[in-house]
Amino acid sequence: MNTPSPSSKTTSDRLTTVLSYGALLLLGYLVFLIVEPFLVPLAWSAVLAIFFYPLHERVARRLRPTPAGLVSTLGVTLLLIVPALVVLWYTAREAIDATEGLQSTLRNPQLAIPAHLMAWIRGLLPEAWRSMDFSEPLRQGAEKIASFLAGALGALVKNLFAFFVDLFILIFALFFMFRDGESIVRAVRHLLPFDESIQKDMLGESKELIFASVAIGLLVAAVQGILGGTAFAIVGIATPIFWGVLIAFFSLVPVVGSALIWVPAALWLGFSGHWGKGLLVVAICGGVSTVADNILRPLLLRNRTHLNELLLFISVLGGIEVFGLLGLVAGPTIVAAAMGVFRVYMERRDELAPTSA
Repeated sequence: MNTPSPSSKTTSDRLTTVLSYGALLLLGYLVFLIVEPFLVPLAWSAVLAIFFYPLHERVARRLRPTPAGLVSTLGVTLLLIVPALVVLWYTAREAIDATEGLQSTLRNPQLAIPAHLMAWIRGLLPEAWRSMDFSEPLRQGAEKIASFLAGALGALVKNLFAFFVDLFILIFALFFMFRDGESIVRAVRHLLPFDESIQKDMLGESKELIFASVAIGLLVAAVQGILGGTAFAIVGIATPIFWGVLIAFFSLVPVVGSALIWVPAALWLGFSGHWGKGLLVVAICGGVSTVADNILRPLLLRNRTHLNELLLFISVLGGIEVFGLLGLVAGPTIVAAAMGVFRVYMERRDELAPTSA
């Protein structure tokens, strides 16, 4: 009876291993292609499931997995998603009004700029430029901006169907995240090529970062948006809900934050002759931003993340660049997971250093 030689057996084993890994990579790539169009709603459903999972555990103690998942999904939908859709609905209506008003203003920019402000601007220019007529270049630029806004608004309307499809997938996936959460976490642990201690640190820090990014970020954004929109309504600026949502959104941007919205509004009010209203906007929006960014946010983020301010700033901006709005959560989470692995590795090296010495 002929037996295969050790060399041929080794070659056959290596070929089998290569083919196995090749087939595994191919299957993984094909699965990625299938799931890729729905990655954003699936990722947001995972974020919401992680954030609300402590509440779901209380429901799961009283109900079976399927009814508990259904109750938790309905609760998140009614408490978070439906109010967000109502706010977005009013925001879209006011955005249309704001866009129409901005288009009419840009078509006649000389009417929107007060005469004393135009005289002050001309006084800052060199003497040879003061007699020049800037109305035509302003009108041409205004027409381009107006056409851009009209195109952006049309694209937003066209994307409504895709938005509701993603929303349905998010809610549908959220049910399975709640119902099968433990098995999903177990599968993720099997996929991570790290020791159990490293996996525990990674998952724990990722959970804390998601909570910090979602809960604390949205809480601070909601406070700034509500008070900012109220300030705009008090001083008589049109479409305050729209501007309040913009203030809330830009408050998530590091460093500059909501000042990108309320500072130009306050300056416009001041140069229009309403310095009292401008100072009121600065007092409300600036005071809230200072308290939220320098007191409330650090207090709530204490002991929830091991990332310093520089890494947090870079991870948020880089995450937004790569993943869009999801990057507010994905960026810090990925960087924190990488830093967690690196930290555990350095601790192991420090433990082994005395032994080797």
